[in-house]
Amino acid sequence: MWIQVRTMDGSQTHRVDNLSKLTKVDELRLKIQELFKVEPERQRLFYRGKQMEDGHTMFDYSVGLNDIVQLLLRTAAPAVETAKTKDAKEPKDAELSDSDSGCGSAQSESDKSSTHGEPEAPQAAGTSASADTQELIDPGFGLYKINEFVDARDLNMGAWFEAQILKEPGTPTDEDIRYHVKYEDYPENGVVQLLAKDIRPRARTVYQWHQLEPGMVVMVNFNPDDPKERGYWYDAEINKKKETRTAHEIHAKILLGEAGDSLNDCRIMFLTEIYKIEEAGGPDNSAPGSESPLKRSNGPECKHCKDNPKKNCRWCNCHACGIKQDPDKQLLCDECDMAFHMYCLDPPLTSIPDDEDWYCPSCRNDVSEVVRAGEKLKDSKKKSKMASASSSSQRDWGKGMACAGRTKQCTIVPSNHYGPVPCVPVGSQWKFRVQVSESGVHRPHVAGIHGRSNDGAYSLVLAGGYEDDVDDGNEFTYTGSGGRDLSGNKRTAEQSCDQKLTNMNRALALNCNTPVNDKDGAEAKNWKAGRSVRVIRSSKGRKHSKYSPEDGNRYDGIYKVVKYWPEKGKSGFLVWRYLLKRDDDEPAPWTRDGKERIKKLGLTMNYPEGYLETQAAKEKEKENKSEPEEETPTKGKRKRKSQDSAKSSPAKGTPKKMKVEVYKLTGEQKSLIKEDEANKKIWVEAKQSLALGPKFLNKVEEMFLCICCQEVVYQPVTTDCQHNVCKECLQRSFRADVYTCPACRHDLGKNYAMNVNNPLQVILNQFFPGYSSGR
Repeated sequence: MWIQVRTMDGSQTHRVDNLSKLTKVDELRLKIQELFKVEPERQRLFYRGKQMEDGHTMFDYSVGLNDIVQLLLRTAAPAVETAKTKDAKEPKDAELSDSDSGCGSAQSESDKSSTHGEPEAPQAAGTSASADTQELIDPGFGLYKINEFVDARDLNMGAWFEAQILKEPGTPTDEDIRYHVKYEDYPENGVVQLLAKDIRPRARTVYQWHQLEPGMVVMVNFNPDDPKERGYWYDAEINKKKETRTAHEIHAKILLGEAGDSLNDCRIMFLTEIYKIEEAGGPDNSAPGSESPLKRSNGPECKHCKDNPKKNCRWCNCHACGIKQDPDKQLLCDECDMAFHMYCLDPPLTSIPDDEDWYCPSCRNDVSEVVRAGEKLKDSKKKSKMASASSSSQRDWGKGMACAGRTKQCTIVPSNHYGPVPCVPVGSQWKFRVQVSESGVHRPHVAGIHGRSNDGAYSLVLAGGYEDDVDDGNEFTYTGSGGRDLSGNKRTAEQSCDQKLTNMNRALALNCNTPVNDKDGAEAKNWKAGRSVRVIRSSKGRKHSKYSPEDGNRYDGIYKVVKYWPEKGKSGFLVWRYLLKRDDDEPAPWTRDGKERIKKLGLTMNYPEGYLETQAAKEKEKENKSEPEEETPTKGKRKRKSQDSAKSSPAKGTPKKMKVEVYKLTGEQKSLIKEDEANKKIWVEAKQSLALGPKFLNKVEEMFLCICCQEVVYQPVTTDCQHNVCKECLQRSFRADVYTCPACRHDLGKNYAMNVNNPLQVILNQFFPGYSSGR
């Protein structure tokens, strides 16, 4: 395995070779020292935002093939200066450490109790003793009096809340009067100044069902985020009233304030709480008085317990015990906002802490994890969860390419796709199995059969792993999986027990065009009607079959299962055998026609990114080690000549340039492209890649990629700004109140018609058959 190490400023990048998944960070530092000439003590390594610490492996941090590790260089401080200022700097460092760990300056106990304890419940207006003695005071102008109970609108969300007018308005003109209002349930908002249009008398009249009619404007309780739950009070215009023998329904348009915004066709859930909108100065409001009408109920503060006082809740009360008691002895965490009883903590607290900020045990940083400037990294509790902390194996299993992991994933077709994969013609070759997995032809890294026991098999690999396999090219007998002891992370072993028609063996049997028989097997009368299986031959089977490639892995086309049966193998144990025959229109890669087609398509061995450069560097390193340190003039000339020739000649395995067969479009595809007028410019650019052969489809995939889901667009909507987006992705964007193009932010408008570009959908289905499955 190899990775890239890059400095933080991006000025230097070096490739580090000969690594394993079990290579420790300490060993990586030594290799970096050779390349960057930086001591290990001055190296700080970061991978995906995590600082890599000594004692752990590449596997612990999930470092993959050709990934980039960032290098930050420490500046070494003079030793003498450090010794002089050590005592002076200790308090400051301690202060920084405390702030990093979630501890700050002190705070008075009274402030702490008001912050972390539950505040005293404010007395509701109209219910206290003082409220009974309050009188309405007429300022001499305006529609409302001081101490009068009203409904006040929240200017941000458009909902109405119960409030009270506190003091005399500021101006005597009706249009510009600003009333000083205080919300009853939200005393923390203080006194708010509102115009007369945002205030009205407190709603007190509840409509009966027979009084409600379409067209009426009423006040209802509605939750825009979850319409089935209780929310806040909005004005609404009734659109539809439906009454059946068992149910009553009302659908209304929710009015969201003066801006004209609204929510259409909303079902009102609380039909017994629909209020009449009171008018200022009406006959019902003429009688003076300060008594508050019946209190309306809003949505519960806690969505978990619905504000039930008898129900324990760890979300609105103590997060440790959930018991609703002693609110004055609860501390609020300044990170997660969860409350904790002081006596529920471990260890319990007897008094409120003096710190300004307090953090619960799960949010508080471990002081041992805080690293001061110039210090070495310390152990933390997270290390105990890493694999290297509990592993006792001395075997290095991380050198193989199967351990490197996929660097990309096939999204053109789903994982349960039958038949050929678009862009992958017969004869395609890959150096390693992990690349075959990335292409989507055969997804597992190691397993020989890919399938599902309740669906069927999608692909298999012929690697000569079983002695019973017989390969005749256009047909072969294949031995099922299982019956081997692979404990100890072994990849292969001798047959040690009987195989059963379960798991992948059953999946491959389902491809045969006949009912499954798990005792005697079965044979299809019409084998071509069975499900297709993609077959990949590996160079490992070269010792048993002349049809296997000399190097790497090769896709050999579509095969069908003719029959399957159980028999005693050479090992003496029962194995399941399968006979498969080739059923593909493309010529087999070992035939003359197949070889000519491979040349026409320009198919060559596919290598992982950076593989050839790494191999060339290894060979160069070997040559340098083999040359003696002191060279004669003749040897020096010979060495320089070999180096010059190495620079001029291509690296081993580099494909030679050859003329590739042009990708040919059918007449129907040409007409569909011509019909897609909205993407005319894109198709002109795409057709310039026809000379690349099969890679033309890669170009089409790239140009018609949805910017939201990063897959080929499905049910494409071509916007006015000439971008293609999946209809579902665009609908999801509109549901989030984003009415712009996801690609360029062009304003599409709230009422944009999402018309599917049918010609584009049809031609994409032809280029990538099956890509829309499961979407």
